[in-house]
Amino acid sequence: MWTEENNSLKKTFTFKDFSQAFAFMTRVALIAEKMDHHPYWVNVYNRVEITLNTHSAGDTVTEKDHKLAAEIDKLIA
Repeated sequence: MWTEENNSLKKTFTFKDFSQAFAFMTRVALIAEKMDHHPYWVNVYNRVEITLNTHSAGDTVTEKDHKLAAEIDKLIA
């Protein structure tokens, strides 16, 4: 579940191993590039933490963030 805190949407994803986490990040990157909306993320081994907000809207959460979050969730479903 995405949580909203400090003007950002945040979610942590956990995978079997680094390869699965990296593959997920690659799929997210392709979607983000198409949407011209790029996440802040951290990857450590099998965990990917994603933070979304819209810089051009004063670093706040916008519909653009919610749309990207929904597309990311589809990758896991």
